[in-house]
This record gives sequence, structure tokens and C-alpha cells, in this order.
Amino acid sequence: MILDGRTAVVIGGTSGIGRAISIGLAAAGADVVAAARRQGEVDATADAIAAHGRKTLRLTADVTARDTLVALRDATLAAFGKVDILVNCAGKTKRAPTATLPEADWNDILETNLTGTLRSCQVFGEPMLARGYGRIINIASLTTFVAFFEVAAYAASKAAVASLTQSLAVEWGARGVTVNAIAPGVFRTALNQALLDGTPRGQELLARTPMRRFGTVDEVAGAAVYLASDAASFVNGHVLAVDGGFLASGVNQ
Repeated sequence: MILDGRTAVVIGGTSGIGRAISIGLAAAGADVVAAARRQGEVDATADAIAAHGRKTLRLTADVTARDTLVALRDATLAAFGKVDILVNCAGKTKRAPTATLPEADWNDILETNLTGTLRSCQVFGEPMLARGYGRIINIASLTTFVAFFEVAAYAASKAAVASLTQSLAVEWGARGVTVNAIAPGVFRTALNQALLDGTPRGQELLARTPMRRFGTVDEVAGAAVYLASDAASFVNGHVLAVDGGFLASGVNQ
């Protein structure tokens, strides 16, 4: 699972799981462009990539604005000549009762999580298909498969991301572009630490995880390296759960 000579673009690649994947791909040998909306986070992640001796660019992008994705693609092609790997990590969520969820909030979440993923796949898929080679990795969720309380919009978007992943895999696989997804389990980050450690919801999430601990974001990077590598050359249309056994869990005691 060596990525020497490969060029990767990670959208939403500057925080949490996205940042871990960006650095993991660089550690495996790829040049990595980690893009997001905030320049400061882009710069910090670029420094971490460069610390592995890899090349990068320091560019922002927003999956809700196609022109920024086109600019990112064109700049990457100009600098590296190709894009081998695309990882779509940009996402958002909001907890609210579904009965009163405003349509604007529903549309906002689907615009980023689902349509944004489609938009990125279209923009970066174009040169991949023309070249006859590419590895696309989308980020699904546990909620792709099971419901979480009061996050219906997020769950619907992530279920649709899995369906989109399979549809693109069917359309693009014969043309040399594989499309897969990762469904992360519960990973501890600065944003969710209080939820995981101090609420009944966090206790339930822990109880449902057979390994009896939450993941660290670095533990998802290996799945991305695998799916991006030649080791996964015949893996297409698959959603790989990295969840400590959460989806296998029924009765744990």
C-alpha cells in the first residue's frame, strides 16, 4: 500500500478525519492537496504534509461553489499534471427534531453532504475518466446504515452518499476509476469530546461499540490509504466500515 508518485486531493481535508486522511496519504508517499474553506487550516495542514517531504498546494475550496472546485482541480493539474486520488470529506450536521426541522436546514445539509460530493466527483472525475485512472473515496457514516436520534437530514444525506458511490462505481469502473466509501465509527475529536464523555448519548455510543472505546482519527487513515492503493485495485462500489464493530453490535453483555 505505497502511494509514491500519486497525487491526492482531499476536500474537507484540514480537520478531524479529513486531516488525518490527508496526513496518512502523505505518510504513504502521495503528494496531497488538502483543501477546505478556511485558509489558516489549509496552511496548517499543508505544513504537516510538507513535514513528510511531500508536495502540496495551499488552496481553499467550498463544495457548495463549483467554481472553487474547478479552480482547485485546474491548479492541481497545473502543478502536478494529474489527480490520482480524490477524497470527499466535507460535511455538516445539525441535531433537531425531524417534525419541526426547517426545510432550509434540510436543504443546507444535503447541499453540502450529498450534492457537494456529487459536484466534487463530477469536477475531478472528468480528468480521471479522460486519463482512464482514478481512485475516489467518499465519506459515508454509521447513519448510512442505522438511524441516530434527531439527525434525519444528515442520515439521509449519508445514505444517499453510499448510493451515489455505488452508482458512480457502476458507471466509471470499466473506465478505470474506482469509487468507494468509508463509513467511520465514533472518533474522538475536539468538537465532540464533551458529547462523548458527558452525555447519555455518548454513553450509548460507547456501549454499542464492542471494542469498548472510541476511535482516534488516525485509525481511519489506513482505510483511505488502502482504498487509494493498488492493493484495492479490484475494490469498487464498496462502503468500508471503520467502526470498532459498531454495526455488528446487538447485545454486548
